[in-house]
Amino acid sequence: MKITFLGTGTSQGVPVIACTCNVCHSQDSRDQRLRSSILIEIEDKKIVVDCGPDFRQQMLREKIQSIDAILITHPHKDHLGGLDDVRAFNYILQRPTDVYATTEVQTTIKNEFGYAFSTDKYPGVPEIHLHTIENKPFEAAGISITPIRARHFNEHYVFGYRINDFTYITDAVEIAEEEKVKIKGSKVIVINALRKKKHYSHFNLEEALAILNELKPERAFLTHISHQLGLYEDVSKELPGFVKLAYDRLVIEV
Repeated sequence: MKITFLGTGTSQGVPVIACTCNVCHSQDSRDQRLRSSILIEIEDKKIVVDCGPDFRQQMLREKIQSIDAILITHPHKDHLGGLDDVRAFNYILQRPTDVYATTEVQTTIKNEFGYAFSTDKYPGVPEIHLHTIENKPFEAAGISITPIRARHFNEHYVFGYRINDFTYITDAVEIAEEEKVKIKGSKVIVINALRKKKHYSHFNLEEALAILNELKPERAFLTHISHQLGLYEDVSKELPGFVKLAYDRLVIEV
């Protein structure tokens, strides 16, 4: 399994518009982050997790010629705002794009992209085939996937996903014990770490590291990183040996 980090930033990305901080002005490419998303490749299958506003740029940059499925973690714009751009794949592949999401997420998709689901469709609108998922294992592109339910804010929840020995979780602030059981044994875990200061809807660095120390994967990567976390070079020196900061275009194998 090969995983490409298409984006590792928060809802605003890094640099943030009009920000004058040293992270936003860093010349290190590892400090420049598009909205969070990954590409998972297993044999000839390609699955994208989240389809944010930078989806088009990410697909072009990585020269992606086809995708087999998109998994959506939750209904926020920075995780589904790029769905209109699946039109290109519809045209090239001559088929709808399979999108896997909860009913809550599907409601947002239909509201945001109502023209794609109209009974009188304008020619060329995105063709999206929605698949309803719940908190139980499912298949996408013939690949078995286990969702991991995590709390994002109050009673708002996100889905992380485990495929074989790889688990990806973003935008979480709490993971229940019964959900951690699903993660245990993963060789590689990717989890969000927004900043050092505590946040109401995302793990901060201390909280993310505490969970990783509890789950003990062989390797771990931090994502959904804001400019408030600090420079890649500086923060990397503070991490335990098995944990790395993810950055855009990083490729790992599991």
